[in-house]
Amino acid sequence: MTVRTKFSAHDRSEVWRRWKAGETLYDIGRALHRAPPSIYHVLSKTGGVKVPPSKRSERHLSLIEREEISRGIARQSSIRSIAKRLGRSASTISREVNRNGGLCSYRASIAEDLAWKRAKRPKSCKLKTHPKLRYIVASKLKKLWSPEQISGWLKRAFPKNESLYVSPETIYKSLYIQTRGVLKKELLKNLRTKPRLRGSKVKTKEKRGHIQDLVPISERPASVEDRAIPGHWEGDLIEGTCGSYIATLVERKTRFVCLVKVDSKSTHEVIEQLILHAEQLPNHLYKSLTWDRGTELKRHKKFTKETGIDVYFCDPRSPWQRGTNENTNKLLRQYFPKRTNLALHSQSRLDEVARELNNRPRKTLEYETPEEQFKSVLH
Repeated sequence: MTVRTKFSAHDRSEVWRRWKAGETLYDIGRALHRAPPSIYHVLSKTGGVKVPPSKRSERHLSLIEREEISRGIARQSSIRSIAKRLGRSASTISREVNRNGGLCSYRASIAEDLAWKRAKRPKSCKLKTHPKLRYIVASKLKKLWSPEQISGWLKRAFPKNESLYVSPETIYKSLYIQTRGVLKKELLKNLRTKPRLRGSKVKTKEKRGHIQDLVPISERPASVEDRAIPGHWEGDLIEGTCGSYIATLVERKTRFVCLVKVDSKSTHEVIEQLILHAEQLPNHLYKSLTWDRGTELKRHKKFTKETGIDVYFCDPRSPWQRGTNENTNKLLRQYFPKRTNLALHSQSRLDEVARELNNRPRKTLEYETPEEQFKSVLH
C-alpha cells in the first residue's frame, strides 16, 4: 500500500516558487522528490496561478489580544480598563465582546475562529459583478482578441465609463481560476497559447539556410530600425503538414498584415508569389523586406530586380531581429494551428484572416488597429 505524504506549507511555497521561475513539472518533482502528477495536482487547482494566502489587517485584534480580553473579563475588569491595557479604544473592545457571546460567554479561541470566518468574504472580481462587461469580454475572446487587446480597447471605446474598464490580469485569472465561476473554461481555447496551466513559455530555435550574396541586417538603414517611415516589411513562412506553407508579411510601422498563398517552399514559387503581391501595393509603402535565413529566398536578387525592393537578412538564430513578424506568426496560429494542412486555405480565406487581424486593436499602436494606421499613411 502506497502512503501519500501531504505537501507541507513549505513544500507548496517551493512548488510555486519553482513554477514561477519557469521550471517544468518534472524538474520541480525531482527537486522535491515527488512525482510530476502530484506537482500538477497542486498547481491545477488554480490553473497555475498562485492565489495569495488570506490575511487580515494589522488593525484587527490578534489572538493574543483576545486572550487578554478574556482574562480581563475573568478578572471582572471594566471594558475601559481592558481597552487601556491593550492600547485600543473602548468601543473596539465593546464590539468585540458583544459580537462574540457577551461578558458571560466570551472565549478568545472561539472569537478568533469567528473572526476568520467573517473575514472570508473576498470581494467579487469585477467581471462577476458587471454582466455587461463580462459579456463584452467573452465576445471579444471568441473573436480571438487577447486580454491585453480587450483591456486597451475598452478604454478607447468607453473613455468616460470606468465601470467598463478591466485589467488583462483580471481576465487571465478569471479564465485560469475556475473557482471564480466567471468566464467559461471553454474560452481558454481562444487564447493565443493554450496551456492547461499558466506558466513560462519555452521557445525553440529555428533552422536556417545558406544564401548567396545576401545583405545582412546590419547594413539596413537606421530609418528602418526606428519605424519612423512606413513601407518596410518583415516576412517569413509558417509551415503546415504535407509540405504546405503560407507567406506572412507585416509592415513594421503600422503592423499591417498580408498573407500570401504559396504552393510550396521552393524559392521559385515563393519569389514569384512575393513579386505578384508586391505589385498590388503602392511603391512608397513597400521599400524593403527583412527575412530570415530560409532558403526559400535564395533568388532574392530576382525579387529586388523585378520590384525594386531591397531585401535584408537576419543573423543566424536571431528571430528577435524580425520580432514584429514573429509575434504576428503566433497570432496566426490561432487561425492556422500547427499540424494542419495549410494548402486547404484559399487566398480569399487568407485575405479574410488578414482583415480580421488588421482590425484588432494593438497596444503598441495605442490601441488603434493596423487597418486604421495603414489607411492613414496610404496617401
